Amino acid sequence: MTAPLPVFRNATEELLSQSVQVGCGSKVAFTDETKSYSFDTVRELANRAANAFRTLGLRPHDRVVLCLTDSVDFLASFLGAIQAGIVPIPVNTLWSVEDYAHVLTDSGAKAAVVSRVRLPAFRDCVGMAGWAGRLIESGGTESGSHLTWHGLLARAGSTCEPHCARPDEECFCLYSSGSTGPPKAAVHLQRSLAATARLYAEGVLGMGQRDVIYSAAKLSFAYGLGNSLSFPLYVCATAILCSQKPTPAVVSRILREKRPTIFFGVPTLFAALLASKELPQQGEHNLRFSVSAGEALPAELGLAWKERTGVDILDGIGSTEMLHIFISNSPGAVCYGTSGRPTPGYQVKLLDEEGRPTQAGEIGDLWVSGPTCCSGYWNQPEKSRHTFVDGWMRTGDKYRETPERYYEHCGRSDDMLKVGGLWVSPVEVESVLTTHRAVLEAAVVGLKDEQGLVKPKAFVVLKAGYTASLELDEQLKALVKSLLAPYKYPRWIQFVPRLPRTATGKVQRFRLRSL
Repeated sequence: MTAPLPVFRNATEELLSQSVQVGCGSKVAFTDETKSYSFDTVRELANRAANAFRTLGLRPHDRVVLCLTDSVDFLASFLGAIQAGIVPIPVNTLWSVEDYAHVLTDSGAKAAVVSRVRLPAFRDCVGMAGWAGRLIESGGTESGSHLTWHGLLARAGSTCEPHCARPDEECFCLYSSGSTGPPKAAVHLQRSLAATARLYAEGVLGMGQRDVIYSAAKLSFAYGLGNSLSFPLYVCATAILCSQKPTPAVVSRILREKRPTIFFGVPTLFAALLASKELPQQGEHNLRFSVSAGEALPAELGLAWKERTGVDILDGIGSTEMLHIFISNSPGAVCYGTSGRPTPGYQVKLLDEEGRPTQAGEIGDLWVSGPTCCSGYWNQPEKSRHTFVDGWMRTGDKYRETPERYYEHCGRSDDMLKVGGLWVSPVEVESVLTTHRAVLEAAVVGLKDEQGLVKPKAFVVLKAGYTASLELDEQLKALVKSLLAPYKYPRWIQFVPRLPRTATGKVQRFRLRSL
């Protein structure tokens, strides 16, 4: 039998046509600090952006770097690039000049659209990289000395014919945060944006037209890109865009004033919000639930949030490579202390060190397979071969499955400790430490003792009003001994003002090992 021919369609067609099909074109799609934009307006801006890129001479499969704060300019440039067949590459607005120079060189980008606040850094990295592409300013006024994004859009046509693409054709790239080396780019395909919205936003969260979305995770990250762009476009919900840093004060104000129904955050932010007096209590917000990803959510944190706000946090795990969450808790089926169950449409498996399936309750390496997996890493053939094997992706996380079929995160594969020949999960010890009333955050790493044997060491951040002391040190060690096997307790505890983190909020354990 002859295999069916692939459907040729641009990724943006499904996202931008949904509002037309259901009669929501005039509905508010996005709001920022000063203005609201309808679905019709966003579609027109995307068309103008596609035409603007074409006017600059960019062709299908060329690349454009987007260093933009969360704004309508991000939406227009990202969607418009894809419409034109150009590959957008969003990057973190908090990166260093060296990281930007690496991306310009590594990606071969021919243009970059940059928010005004990051333009000085980009001018520096252009010289560092010897880059000869087109630099376009977002947020500035038209000038003869350089191109501005608003000027280009104003001169571009408002209708366009989208580039016709295969489902498995390259669509956009997302660079990792580079916490263990230079950033590397996951190459995502045309089919993936709508798939995450269908499988996770609709299938797990039940997101719909009445929802108002607010994501503290920014659009330049895979997590934020789904939350604030593909999800609201696909289900015709409204998304709140905020260019400010998501401090507890900023987030609490948005929860009160903008009244989102779903809030996406990370564990570090949830902890900071709980420690803040500004967090809205029950009856002071409009949330149906919140969502957490980026790192494991301690059970104590989830329970404290539920008690304080009256709504659950749905913890899950996703990755840049898989584009969004592939294991998740779901509304009405929350098991705190776990990442939940596989998102429908994805398969997961746990393998031991020999590559064999683990036995019930055993810790194993997590592998995942699903329709939104990237095609590999750009310019990284060896890492691609190691990570992507026969349709499966090696996540680098250690997990175990509970009798109730929930998946419990045990740490990153390179963070697991062997103490006395037995595995110790840093996450498990951290979860116990954070149950103490004085502890805000904790991170556990391995350290060799005087005999050269690896033992757990805990770094602890205290809540306001508590002071480090020998007595508290002993209390925390005794707490772990009382709730876990004795060999798992931290032999040393170091009190620190804060934990080192990546731009996505993940603890940089390699830095702790050098303290």
